[in-house]
Amino acid sequence: MAKSKVNFDPRLARRKMIGGVFYFVFLCAVMVGILSLLVLLTRILMEGLPWLSLGFLTNYPSRHPEIAGIRSAMMGTIWVMALTALFTVPVGVGAAIYLEEYAPKNRLTQLIEINISNLAGVPSIVYGLLGWALFVQIMSMGRVVLAGALTLSLLVLPIVILASREAIRAVPNEYRLGAFALGADQWQVIKGAVLPSAIPGILTGTILALSRAIGEAAPVIAISALVYLTFVPADPFDQFTVMPIQIFNWVGRPQDDFQSLAAAGIIVLLAILLTMNALAVILRNRYQTRSED
Repeated sequence: MAKSKVNFDPRLARRKMIGGVFYFVFLCAVMVGILSLLVLLTRILMEGLPWLSLGFLTNYPSRHPEIAGIRSAMMGTIWVMALTALFTVPVGVGAAIYLEEYAPKNRLTQLIEINISNLAGVPSIVYGLLGWALFVQIMSMGRVVLAGALTLSLLVLPIVILASREAIRAVPNEYRLGAFALGADQWQVIKGAVLPSAIPGILTGTILALSRAIGEAAPVIAISALVYLTFVPADPFDQFTVMPIQIFNWVGRPQDDFQSLAAAGIIVLLAILLTMNALAVILRNRYQTRSED
């Protein structure tokens, strides 16, 4: 019986043309985002750099733009972020360790995991309203630094848990088995084998989550709508404001000088964000090198 001849037409030219079209479309999509970002950054730098000075960093907000500064908002941001990290890191990393290393695989654990994933996508204003109702009203804290930090902790906690779980899950199981073979118990395995390898990913996810929190205005507006503070918070129970609120207030004012002040405030906020992201990269590389050694 003669073999039937099968004609295979790969249509390479047509496939290459389609691939080239999609490559061009996707490249244009990326370039639109990059060019838009460059235009925004260029405009912000052109408007804000002339107003950026030592006096801008050390002066308090004022209704007169020539003497207005961002000191109270900048120090309030530092206060809030320090307390947010203090609350979020132990709880988030501890929850991730429990879910990955201790929790049994049952329906309750699956329900917790689904809810954590859903909470990471909840709009930030919802957390602001939750913080206002829980910390300001029910717990009677008032509009203070502590209430703002706890609200932002609720916002970034699901992100820290998810990032920490991914970092712990990425540790090879052979590390755990080797530690158990040497006679280590569960906590010794986690402390000596799992966490040293997972720390780079945990640090990166945590700092990036805090970077998101530092730029959030919506949840903090619900806690503190103050913009003209002429003092720096001295303790967690003082009133406060943060940089996004101050920038938002300047943008809403009709005078052109306040628009330039807002641009200068955005530059300072971007500098803090870039510093935190650079710190995440440095710590990740350092701990990754140690774990490999």
